Amino acid sequence: MKKKSFFIKDRTIIFGIIILAVSLIVLLLVPFTKPHVIIQKQIQPAGVSPFPGGDACSTSKATGATGDTVFPILNLIGDGKTDDYNAIQTAINNANGAGGGVVSLPAGTFVINEPLTMKNNVTLEGIGSSTIIKAGPQLLHTPPSIGYSIVTTNGASNVTIENFTADQQGTVLNGNSVDRFLGYIIHVYKSTNVIVNGVYTRNPFAYAIVAENSTDFCFKNNNTQVDTSGKYDQLDGIHVLNSSFGDVIDNDVDQGYGADGDDGLVAHTIGGTVHDIMYAGNKVRGGNGGSCMQLALTNATDTIYNITIQNNECWGSPRGIRTGYYGGKDGSVYNITIGGSSKTGNYIHDNTFKDTKTGDAVNIYGNGIDPHNITVTYNKECKAGTFSVGKGKNNIIKYNTSCLK
Repeated sequence: MKKKSFFIKDRTIIFGIIILAVSLIVLLLVPFTKPHVIIQKQIQPAGVSPFPGGDACSTSKATGATGDTVFPILNLIGDGKTDDYNAIQTAINNANGAGGGVVSLPAGTFVINEPLTMKNNVTLEGIGSSTIIKAGPQLLHTPPSIGYSIVTTNGASNVTIENFTADQQGTVLNGNSVDRFLGYIIHVYKSTNVIVNGVYTRNPFAYAIVAENSTDFCFKNNNTQVDTSGKYDQLDGIHVLNSSFGDVIDNDVDQGYGADGDDGLVAHTIGGTVHDIMYAGNKVRGGNGGSCMQLALTNATDTIYNITIQNNECWGSPRGIRTGYYGGKDGSVYNITIGGSSKTGNYIHDNTFKDTKTGDAVNIYGNGIDPHNITVTYNKECKAGTFSVGKGKNNIIKYNTSCLK
């Protein structure tokens, strides 16, 4: 009996040690399992890309505004009828006057009859798509020098614009009655270190989100959409004009929802350059007369270079990724990577070929100057057309595949 009780006691001790050991292992593993839960938060306005770095602004190194003091918006109404421009703009000005801060809008519809102008080191944020900043009936009566945007940076630096819907009311207002290209919905203009994150653009009468003459910008997790049919043209999604050192990542760009949409993504020069831009993880449908993405040049001296296009999904567009020339011959395109590795290839599928005789998944051609140092590798097309690159030096086109082969 004593021997038996000894074994029972011995087993009890052993079982206790095992339970303690298992508990310690679980506790040690918890810190390592938490990041996996965080990574799974992929409910975004756009798909999360598989490219290394996630949605980090790795090319621009943009941080946006750093001020964290919240400035109240006094006399805010948000009923979808009353003009809230003065209330919101005053809060932005107050935050700037104090050295920086945050202006937060709750859910609601906030009418503005003049574009909101960002200031240095200020964040303008909502709580998501249910925060709506909407063009009022008098927006088109503002002077052209001010323009018709919903939000403009107008020379400000260290700015964050995030988490709301910007509704330009192009289905209600007559954008054709003004120079509508003075009214990009979100206009990052002559600015540096700007983040535009989680903004939904709706009912545009011009380009949706634009960087013009700016550097160090990051456009991520945004969602664009064109609703009109037969009212406007040239309604591009995310448009980079004469700007450099930027990230365009993890956006959902749909210019084909209505019939008036044009190119989804654009790198565009008018007497200038676009360089050092990363386009990655975007899901893009070009509009009725556009492409998934276009490298567009205007003047003979224009250059587009150091552009990386990776892990994007282009779908349902007339064309895929291509060059375009709008001012005659010349204009130089070089150091362009489209795909680049087995882990960073683009997927281009179901082009409509609406205004093309022969479809192109990728077509990087020259118009007087041959593009050079162009790498088009490891991309996949499915019912999208061919892969083509001009005759310039050091061009590589290989390891691209088709679902039809």
